[in-house]
Amino acid sequence: MTACAIETTAEDDDRDGDHPGRGARPTEIATGLTITANGAYAARLAGDGGALYVERWTLDGPEPYAVPLPLDQPEEPGTQLLPLADGRVLVARRVDGRRNTFSLLYPTGPATGELRLGAVEAPGSEQLVLLPPSPDGICAYAMCVGPDTTTLWLVAGGAFGPEQVAEVKGRCAGGVWLDRTGRMLALDRRLDDGPVKAVAVDLERGGEVTPLLQITEDSNDRLLLADPDSGLLLIRSDAPSPGHDRLGWGVLGSLLPVRFPECLRLDDAAVTPFAVQPGQVLMPETCAVALRIDAAAGSWVGTWQPMARRMGQLAAPVGWLAGAGLWTAGGVLRLPYATAGAPCGLADVEAPPEPDPEPVATASAGAASGAGAPVEEPRVCRPVPLQQAPLTDGKPAG
Repeated sequence: MTACAIETTAEDDDRDGDHPGRGARPTEIATGLTITANGAYAARLAGDGGALYVERWTLDGPEPYAVPLPLDQPEEPGTQLLPLADGRVLVARRVDGRRNTFSLLYPTGPATGELRLGAVEAPGSEQLVLLPPSPDGICAYAMCVGPDTTTLWLVAGGAFGPEQVAEVKGRCAGGVWLDRTGRMLALDRRLDDGPVKAVAVDLERGGEVTPLLQITEDSNDRLLLADPDSGLLLIRSDAPSPGHDRLGWGVLGSLLPVRFPECLRLDDAAVTPFAVQPGQVLMPETCAVALRIDAAAGSWVGTWQPMARRMGQLAAPVGWLAGAGLWTAGGVLRLPYATAGAPCGLADVEAPPEPDPEPVATASAGAASGAGAPVEEPRVCRPVPLQQAPLTDGKPAG
């Protein structure tokens, strides 16, 4: 039985005592920003208090600019947004505590156009959440999380409004795309009272589920980010320190274990990856990774590469929409910010210089034999064999 009903309508320790973000908490004037997979558009809720409206950013021109998309009524704070590659913005609204409606907003001269797509019912305590932007830029997906089952919905890009595309046993969270076509989706799944394990869901095979991360039998293993070009995976797991999550990295389809670098662990701050450099085909160890660092003093930015033994830290631009940003293939980190004087801005940060590759010299060989090799049929994700994961530094086991 489905959980939702449809309604259609027309590793060396490198901890410094001085953190760049301390004493300079970014000024946030609106909610977070969601960026398309190709980096061309973004969307957020802008405005103050009870006067919120959708704002679309264009990021691929000579200079970024924002277009407000207000309607007759303001948006609720819980409204979810997802920009599409054609410049339209998907809006998901919760109505009457259980009904989720979907619309596409777009500029039409001085006004805002709205195309209503339909609704999905999420009864009781079930929650509907938009998944990250699809790599194809056309489709948009949502998951409805019930007590025992999670259903996946195609809410934009289909022929007849929202349609259920998969049903996954267990309670799921997260959502990371594993390929460039929007076929393979990773979810963090909990079965009954067991641990959380990341699984791969094949949307072209009716939601066929295969294991993705299984470090130990009892560990909670979540996938945070994935880069389809290189196969780099950013993982959070408590396998190295039961009861305490650590940030690690692995390679999709590789026989190498996951590493948990000490330089990604800060005693007094939370570290969360939010962007990976694309275009590093079969070279996961050279991918630049951007990290959000949160502490009592505020939020700032970290930069790191798997082949590095230390993490760089730098102050975020004033007004940074914390946790939002993207890498260019050339290694430039673009951080969006909004202030009263600059309501739509991008600050560019160069990637750190390449470090000595010796600490993970075998990573490239593992990547070359796994993800990214040309095949006739779309590759189904293989589990990362993590039972032998070293727990102390970035050096390969053995």
